[in-house]
Amino acid sequence: MGEKLELVYSAEFTEVKEAVRVRLRSTRWWPSFRWTTRGVCAPAFLVGAAALWQGDVQVTVKLVFLGAVAVTCAELVPWATARSLFRLIGSQGEARAVVDEDGGRWISRDTDMSIRWALLTRYAETPRLFVLFTDRSSGTGFAYLPKRGLAGPADEERLRAILDRNTTRA
Repeated sequence: MGEKLELVYSAEFTEVKEAVRVRLRSTRWWPSFRWTTRGVCAPAFLVGAAALWQGDVQVTVKLVFLGAVAVTCAELVPWATARSLFRLIGSQGEARAVVDEDGGRWISRDTDMSIRWALLTRYAETPRLFVLFTDRSSGTGFAYLPKRGLAGPADEERLRAILDRNTTRA
């Protein structure tokens, strides 16, 4: 079973953003946070509409603005997180990831980090990525493996088999 698979790639913002979104969707708090911002926005719009009906344009503008800001801020969290991570990851140049039965190892210009499967217990697959997650009790850590970093199409199946043996699909 000592299978080892290597990926070579450089960071792309779209992939980092996709990995962040996949990770956020897998948490318990993110969907609640998004719905809460919409829940706060809806009454603000309703009160604003009532104020407009009574002729108070200033209150209407303030409430609509506050509701829109709440939803916009919530929707910008994934983008801002991805942007911050991309600045760090992208500055490292080409990366190499080695995945085997023990876990994953990510190597770049200034880093060399190994993570065992005991920490990365789950994964999700998208058309472009494999996103590895830490256990829910460990926080919200993640790593991603872009499929374009694989040597060929057969490696995608081999990587999926390694992940299925050592983690669970989210």
